[in-house]
Amino acid sequence: MLDAFAKVVSQADARGEYISESQLNALSAMVADGNKRMDAVNRITSNASAIVANAARSLFAEQPQLIAPGGNAYTSRRMAACLRDMEIILRYITYATFAGDASVLEDRCLNGLRETYLALGTPGASVAVGVQKMKEAAIAIANDSNGITRGDCSSLMSEISGYFDQAAGAVA
Repeated sequence: MLDAFAKVVSQADARGEYISESQLNALSAMVADGNKRMDAVNRITSNASAIVANAARSLFAEQPQLIAPGGNAYTSRRMAACLRDMEIILRYITYATFAGDASVLEDRCLNGLRETYLALGTPGASVAVGVQKMKEAAIAIANDSNGITRGDCSSLMSEISGYFDQAAGAVA
């Protein structure tokens, strides 16, 4: 995993070039927004259990066949596995948000996940719906302006939203 700084340096080194002014400006903006990024990660992390539980509750209300006998989340063992997977995806999204780079999410969480779900008979489309429900809750919590660093967070919220979309797309 490379953070945003290491990634820029690695790419410049591979090309045998200096770091460009636009790259420096982008990194400078990331540092300037660092407190907002940490606030967002802290809020999502502090509310992770509620985000996962509420997303699962909403998913199962919309798709009750998942928790009916024979469903993929039927029995407490399967339900626990479902909640665990949702929590792992959310945790890696917070890592990507903190680093400002999706490679940790892709490499350590999403790589091969669709194939695993296919092999287990897990409906990827349902997992994707669950991820989207987590996205809605996480963005609402992270974007609440009470008690956090002031400023425009639209680009950060777009970034976080993109990580959720990437996760949903990887399993659908």
